[in-house]
Amino acid sequence: MSLLEENMQDFVIINKAIINDGYGGTITTWTDGATIQGAITYSSSSMTQIAQALGSASVYTITVKKDIELDFHTVLRRVEDGKIFRVTANSDDNKTPKGAGLNMRQYSCEEWSLTDNE
Repeated sequence: MSLLEENMQDFVIINKAIINDGYGGTITTWTDGATIQGAITYSSSSMTQIAQALGSASVYTITVKKDIELDFHTVLRRVEDGKIFRVTANSDDNKTPKGAGLNMRQYSCEEWSLTDNE
């Protein structure tokens, strides 16, 4: 087992649905989807700290197996503590080439809340 695999945790993909409320408006609902394995780390680089001082959200990197494709703004919940993250990168932004021995893909994420409007 590799160090990366030892740090993998369960994450649940949370699906967003916008449904008719019956009165001419809509209601946003969130439901649990698939469970995936990922290793998440907090970015503490000086560039990140400057961005946070200017109002950006906390920045994380989640590493998953390269066959897991997450769309921009996919919402994930870490099972261990219930912390919510939202993907802030596209699926092809950072993955290992097909011929590489590493089976990983990385996404930038931010801390997020299901009460945020979006």
